[in-house]
Amino acid sequence: MIFFNECDSRECGQKSLAFLPCQKTMFSEHNSRQGLFFLKMEITINSQKRNELIDITFQVQELIKNVEKGVCTIFVPHTTAAITINESADPDVRIDILRKLSELIPQHDNYLHSEGNSDAHLKTSLIGSSVQVIIKKGVLVLGTWQAIYFCEFDGPRNRKVLVEVLD
Repeated sequence: MIFFNECDSRECGQKSLAFLPCQKTMFSEHNSRQGLFFLKMEITINSQKRNELIDITFQVQELIKNVEKGVCTIFVPHTTAAITINESADPDVRIDILRKLSELIPQHDNYLHSEGNSDAHLKTSLIGSSVQVIIKKGVLVLGTWQAIYFCEFDGPRNRKVLVEVLD
């Protein structure tokens, strides 16, 4: 087993609109009985706004760069945050997504949940808590304009994203 931590936010290369510190923790194991290799990693994100999409593609790519091939699952273990894959070329796409979600699911409505974040729970349910990406030769297989986005719907908060690779 190998454990190691990295924490130098300036080297993380986050491409979000605000400077967001990030920490990565990794665990890897090779199961020789079954010939399986898996890598478990964690990315810590400090969101800055109540609603924002944060591009974490670079952090995920850095974590898997030494994996020859496999499938990478990216999972958000929070009920008011999500993960999605969408366009990265035009930052207006992120703005449009957040605007439309807020239009469809307003922050204040006739919700029964008493914590004041019902809209965040609903947005998270629509977007989803995990995505999977194929890895080939140490590279995430994404479309030309695609990026992986952490979706914050109840920030600002300290969050984590779990990344697991299975070959």
